[in-house]
Amino acid sequence: MFKELDPILHSQLRLAVISLLISVKEAEFTFIKEKANATAGNLSVQINKLKEAGYIDVTKQFHNNYPQTICKITPAGVEAFETYVKALQSYMNPASQ
Repeated sequence: MFKELDPILHSQLRLAVISLLISVKEAEFTFIKEKANATAGNLSVQINKLKEAGYIDVTKQFHNNYPQTICKITPAGVEAFETYVKALQSYMNPASQ
C-alpha cells in the first residue's frame, strides 16, 4: 500500500537541493546555499551524497579567479525525484491505494 521512500531524497536538505535543480536544471553552489538556507559545510556533504548516488553532476571551475561549483541534475536524479513524489503521494491519500 505505502511505497518505500528513497532514503537519499528523504533528507530535508538533499530534497531541497534536488527540488531547486528540478526547476533550474543547474545552479551555482552559492545560489543553492542561499535558497536552501544551509551552511557551506553541510551543503557540501549533502551535495557529495547526491553526486555519489548519481542524482547530480558537480563541476568545479574558476570564474574570475574564484572557485565556482556548479551542480546539475542528471536524468537519474529527475527519475528519482519523480518516483519519490509518487511514493510520497501514496502516504497522502492511502484510501485510494
